[in-house]
Amino acid sequence: MRMPASLRLALAGLAVLATPAAAHFQEIIPSADVLPEGGPVSLDLVFTHPMEGGPVMDMKRPRRVGVLTEGGVADLTGRIAAKPVDGKGAWTLQYALDAPGAAVFFVEPQPYWEPAENKYIVHYAKVVVDSHASGEGWDRLVGLPVEIRPLTRPTGLWTGNVFTGVVLKAGRPVPFAEVEVEFVNDGSVKAPNDAFVTQVLRADANGTFTYAMPRAGWWGFAALVEAEAPAASPSGRPAAVEEGGLIWVKATDMTGRDGGGK
Repeated sequence: MRMPASLRLALAGLAVLATPAAAHFQEIIPSADVLPEGGPVSLDLVFTHPMEGGPVMDMKRPRRVGVLTEGGVADLTGRIAAKPVDGKGAWTLQYALDAPGAAVFFVEPQPYWEPAENKYIVHYAKVVVDSHASGEGWDRLVGLPVEIRPLTRPTGLWTGNVFTGVVLKAGRPVPFAEVEVEFVNDGSVKAPNDAFVTQVLRADANGTFTYAMPRAGWWGFAALVEAEAPAASPSGRPAAVEEGGLIWVKATDMTGRDGGGK
């Protein structure tokens, strides 16, 4: 018996709803989290699904890229260069850290329209690089609309260490904020099923969360909140805007081996 068209459409819709949405992560990954003698560092900016190794989304030229040090914020937007990944827009940056102290690199991307979720995504991402292994200045805040305040120093961490942070929106803690966690997988880790691809947790009533990193490599923590106001979708209709505050943290094996990622 031929299935009615209306039933076929309904089943197709249920199949889409049953498919888990892949987590989007704005990467800003440096060549090292600690520079024992200072010097040059390179950073790659890619909008992707880290644990699954893709697909990569097209990243337009960022609105702003910068670095926060003891001397204040320096705008580095004009210094980024295109570095496509899998034929999609991505970016890279070279920078030299001569003075001791932590440098907080950050990116404000242009909004990304995700038709599968009918919303825009804007992920404000940052990463800390410690020059001369100083251990100083790692908790400075950039002042991004959504930002994670680290309570654990995000550099010089061993595999198995815990990372603790506070989710901030407009500078205030976000109670029970959702935080997604993914590992930058180089293909060495195979998830048993989709439940293992993105780890999900809630911050507590004070906006604080904690996660233990079980493998060496780069880990992304994405605190997700909805923007106060919608934006016009490509069709002109109002659409939600997902704002994410991301921080990238590296864990290192005690054997000295770097794990997955870079």
